Amino acid sequence: MGGRRCIPWPDKRLRMVSVPVEGIDSDIRAIWDDMIDTMEAMPGVGLAAPQIGINLRLAVVDASEERGQAVRMANPEILHASVEFHAHDEASPNLPGVSAEILRPRGVTVRFMNADGEMEQRDFVGLWATSVQHQIDHLNGKMFFDRLSRTRRQMLIKKAEKLR
Repeated sequence: MGGRRCIPWPDKRLRMVSVPVEGIDSDIRAIWDDMIDTMEAMPGVGLAAPQIGINLRLAVVDASEERGQAVRMANPEILHASVEFHAHDEASPNLPGVSAEILRPRGVTVRFMNADGEMEQRDFVGLWATSVQHQIDHLNGKMFFDRLSRTRRQMLIKKAEKLR
């Protein structure tokens, strides 16, 4: 199907909590394929379905050096987060041209339904963990800048609006 256009902030769909996926079928696989194509075209290290206007709890993450290692997740949930935090510069194609350093747990254990429709539990560390957490935020109707102070968030949004 090919990549899709990311919906622009402040589209209200970016604030909706996504609907759980009941099972994996050809439609879900096609959405994942589109999401990976979209992520690669950005280029980025992850994408959540709401970013392309689909209100389903689907995410893809690929923080590998060589690429082509995308993890396809349905209904991801964090079971455990490390007490050690890591700062990483985060951005979103939904609000292009701006980024901010966000502090998140360095590692997370995540349970999700994989591409075979089976429940899987996996540990993610570093950029992988940051991206997974970022995507889960999207599935919960949150943007990366929601983790900033009100003043910094307003400055970031104002800057993005000027760039439009």
